[in-house]
Amino acid sequence: MEIIWRDRKRPFLGLPWSFTIYTLTEEKLLVKTGILRQKEEEVRLYRIMDVTLKRSLGERIFGVGTIHCCSADKSTPEFDILHVKDSQRVKNLISDLIEKQREAKRVSGREFMDGDDELMDGE
Repeated sequence: MEIIWRDRKRPFLGLPWSFTIYTLTEEKLLVKTGILRQKEEEVRLYRIMDVTLKRSLGERIFGVGTIHCCSADKSTPEFDILHVKDSQRVKNLISDLIEKQREAKRVSGREFMDGDDELMDGE
C-alpha cells in the first residue's frame, strides 16, 4: 500500500504538535488519533461523496486549512481533516483519487442515495 500523502493535524501556530496523523493511499484515507489509547478510522475513498475546504482567518494566517468530507460510511458519515498545510492541494488530491476509485469500482453517486427511486416514482 503506497502512501500518497501523510500529515499531522497542526493545532497550534501551524506546527504539527498533535497525535492525529492523516494518511492517504490510492484506496483509502486513514485517521489515527491518540498516544496511549490509539484509534484508527479507515474510510474507503469511493465512499466519500463530498469534499469541502474550509479556511478561517486564523487558518489562512498560519497556512493551514480544514477539509470537510461527507461519506456513505455508516460509522463515519462526516469527518474533518483538521488544520493541514497545503490544504487546497490536498483537497484536490483527495478529489482526484475519489474519482479514480469510483471509476475503477464503477460506482456512481446515485448508489449512495437512499429512497431516490421512490421520489422519482412519486413525481
